[in-house]
Amino acid sequence: MRDEDLEEYVQILADVCATGRRLSRDELESLRARGENAAEAGVGLRALVRRHLTATRENWPALSATDGNRVLAAVEQAIDAFAEGHERAQRLAVRQQEAVRREFIDDLLYGRSDLGRLAERAERFGLVLSRAHAVAVAQGSKPVEDTHPATRQVESAVVGRFGERRILLTTKEGRLICIAPGDQDDVLAFFAKHAYAATEGGQVAVGRPHPGAGGVVHSYEEALNALDLAGRLDIREPVLRAADLLVYPVLTRDRQAMADLVHNTLGPLRAARGGAGPLVETLTAYFDSGCIAAEAARRLNLSVRAFTYRLERIHKLTGADPADSVHRYTLQTAVIGARLLGWPDDDV
Repeated sequence: MRDEDLEEYVQILADVCATGRRLSRDELESLRARGENAAEAGVGLRALVRRHLTATRENWPALSATDGNRVLAAVEQAIDAFAEGHERAQRLAVRQQEAVRREFIDDLLYGRSDLGRLAERAERFGLVLSRAHAVAVAQGSKPVEDTHPATRQVESAVVGRFGERRILLTTKEGRLICIAPGDQDDVLAFFAKHAYAATEGGQVAVGRPHPGAGGVVHSYEEALNALDLAGRLDIREPVLRAADLLVYPVLTRDRQAMADLVHNTLGPLRAARGGAGPLVETLTAYFDSGCIAAEAARRLNLSVRAFTYRLERIHKLTGADPADSVHRYTLQTAVIGARLLGWPDDDV
């Protein structure tokens, strides 16, 4: 703070004490502006208050000659004014930093910026994009944002455990996101554990490590796709790894071929009473239970006899026997395709 600012402050006090008036609107705004300038210059609020109180003490004999209470009342107004200005500048700085951080995260996760420029900006947030990175995404029943208690809880746990290890925690579209170096799987595993707890039984998907700025986008998309697959296939594991689900993108890479397989293999089930849905559900339970009829029947709350009858009905309608190893592979692949494509509810 400049000496002339302190001199002006003392002059305001002297005038107020001499007349007994309160600080004018212009004087208060001038002090607020002085507080803002101090914050922008990096002067802390404590230092600002101390300097003004020091100036008050040094000039106390002259100021208190008329009435000491007037001095204290004027000092109270003055300190409140420049403290307000200081806090206003701090809030503005925080909002600007948040805006810059959010813009960087959007560009990073969607790859909308020049990669060279993005890499330069990343260093400010602790990321070295020349290295490989992996992304974990946590999704709960309710959306979370940066100020959500779950976000603060997970961030506190991760930072407390790993400190500054080039990790970026953020939120995007209601989900918790952790970006970490690709060779630090322990970070993502720790994040997954705490994010699962904080989202009250949500699901966490972890993408594979990929190098470069584009690698973050790739890993992020893999994690999102894993969550989408889990929803379509009713996979309920708390932690999903994209590396373990690679077979599904392979199966759906040729969507038309998969649709043809579903129609040709499972299409005849439409002729069943009640439609194809219950019989597709039967096959799903059968395959998910390791082709053990008793376990599959239990999952569907059916008797073993009723379940076996359904399998026989499927064999009769499709010509494929679920108990036969060759037929089983075709049926299981078709069932996976049906679940991915939403068939028979969504005709494809």
